[in-house]
Amino acid sequence: MTGMNEGSPAMLGHPMIAQPNHDELVEQMFVRDLKVFVSGTLEPTQRAVAQKLEAVAPLTNSNSPVEDLRDRMMGIESFKTWIALKRESQRHLWSAVGESVERQKDSLEALSQIATPRGSVTLDPDFVAPAYITGADIHLMPGGNALDDGSLLQGAVMDRGGAVFMLGRNGGMLNDLRGHTAMAHLPTAYPDMKPLKILEMGCGIGTSVVPAATWFPDAEIHGIDVGASILRYAHARAEHLGAPIHFSQQSAEHTNFADGSFDVVFSCVVLHETSQAAASNILAESRRLLRPGGVAIHLEVPLMNTFGMMWEELSAEIEAEFNNEPYWRGALSADYGALMGAAGFKDVKVGYQSTAFAGPHSPLKFGDTSDGVFRSWFVTSGTA
Repeated sequence: MTGMNEGSPAMLGHPMIAQPNHDELVEQMFVRDLKVFVSGTLEPTQRAVAQKLEAVAPLTNSNSPVEDLRDRMMGIESFKTWIALKRESQRHLWSAVGESVERQKDSLEALSQIATPRGSVTLDPDFVAPAYITGADIHLMPGGNALDDGSLLQGAVMDRGGAVFMLGRNGGMLNDLRGHTAMAHLPTAYPDMKPLKILEMGCGIGTSVVPAATWFPDAEIHGIDVGASILRYAHARAEHLGAPIHFSQQSAEHTNFADGSFDVVFSCVVLHETSQAAASNILAESRRLLRPGGVAIHLEVPLMNTFGMMWEELSAEIEAEFNNEPYWRGALSADYGALMGAAGFKDVKVGYQSTAFAGPHSPLKFGDTSDGVFRSWFVTSGTA
């Protein structure tokens, strides 16, 4: 959120997002600045130390050189301090945001009561979330993504916390640049596609599916996820943003939609939070749901080009272990072209889509080279 004023429209975001009082805002900004310090000042220092260790003595564990590097780094106190600060700043983030959201629970629940909704939300009281979702609180968010306490507060925590976590780099308090970028891939790579029915898999609180309504206002748009609380919030959030979206509680591995139901199926940063087996199932399901000629777009973190670089691999290991991202390494090393082919897609594309900072008016660029973190996103796509 660097360089943005909390009172500006971009920062306020939308009526559903929890608004902190003075002391809560100060605490959230402190956490933001601490996270910037941990990643922007402390991490480069640790990278330099690791590179010196590599230069002094080659990594000898040929089966896992990154583990060799980790063993060496664990003997350095500043490295362990960096890990501790990285984890605790994340825990502090959710604590600070959670207390603020809890204070506003009555007003948020009142705002969620939409008299004449344009979209809908369908929950399944018998739904059982996959073990890879419930096995750990992803990103250390207490309760995780599948929590259902009968309220929408988990969604409210995810919304405010996610925007602070991303430091404003993913679209301010709307946190929506990934969705705009996924939609930008259609006119970039498939300019003749004019979708009338779109599905987002793993939609969370709707930050990426609402942009689909901006790009394609005539389309019928659906979003699915595993968490009842976040879906309640997603529906209210979309309604306040004027987006008629139909949300339902389903697993992206096996949905209840009929074959060929959609023109476009997409996901945003979902595959790195699933098991490798689940990722293959999700790709196959996205293929099943497409009509002939339909397009699937799966957007992921733009770090695939760093696999094989020792510090980036070690940093990924730390992220997986201390921020509850157990499938991060597998996502970075996966051959998405092969996985898409195995799922039955044609015209498979693998590359980097430049971030759509200007929404539907953004310059369109897709290619083999990443523009850097937050300036482009990894995308694999294909047709049915």
